[in-house]
Amino acid sequence: MTADRRGGPGVPLLRLEGISKRFGAVRALDRVDLDIAEGQVTALVGDNGAGKSSLIKTVAGLWAPDAGRIRWQGEPVTLRNPKDAEQLGITTIYQDLALCDNLDIVQNMFLGHELRRHGILDESSMEIAARGTLRELAVTTVRSIRQPVASLSGGQRQSVAVAKAVMAKARLVIMDEPTAALGVSQTEQVLGLIRRLADQGVAVLMVSHNLNDVFRVADRLAVLYLGRMAVDGPAADFDLQSVVEYMTAGTRSGPGPS
Repeated sequence: MTADRRGGPGVPLLRLEGISKRFGAVRALDRVDLDIAEGQVTALVGDNGAGKSSLIKTVAGLWAPDAGRIRWQGEPVTLRNPKDAEQLGITTIYQDLALCDNLDIVQNMFLGHELRRHGILDESSMEIAARGTLRELAVTTVRSIRQPVASLSGGQRQSVAVAKAVMAKARLVIMDEPTAALGVSQTEQVLGLIRRLADQGVAVLMVSHNLNDVFRVADRLAVLYLGRMAVDGPAADFDLQSVVEYMTAGTRSGPGPS
């Protein structure tokens, strides 16, 4: 499956139509619709058990939906496994980041995609490319691109994971709780990184429990409630109280997006 540039103005990069997923008697997702646009941060929020993990794992190719359709640039696609998603340009950064602590930054960024010249690793070219990508993302806090990932802070590790996605030419980056367990300065670093990704035209789907972070960086907001999409729309149309009501009751008492 190869990525292309089909679609046109107004066609979302990713469209989910009626996505449903069951696990025995549990309906994890119930006819979920969602559009993800290029160059925007879409925040996906919901209480525990709302279906957030099920949704991102479906988009990542880990789980096939039981019903519904996934469209990429307007064309229906079948994501049989994570490789299919990666070939389209979908990268998922989970909370554990899937980085190797015993390897350095360059080795992590190129893991599985190492550059070779005359049959041997082209360390110089990989260093230049890694340094350029980090500079492009304004990641300036790492001491050396050859320092082990184990020595990095939480914010720096997130930066490396995002840079790895950019290096792989991801067009949609899914981030699962990117600011969880981070301090104030590290959170600022990661939120700035997310905003720069979107400003470069990358679509970002951010799953978060931290509504303060959501409102600071999101262009659009989608709320899941018991497996169904309670509401989605421009982040500017919501406030903290309305989001909490949608998360806890699936609706709100006063006026708001519908």
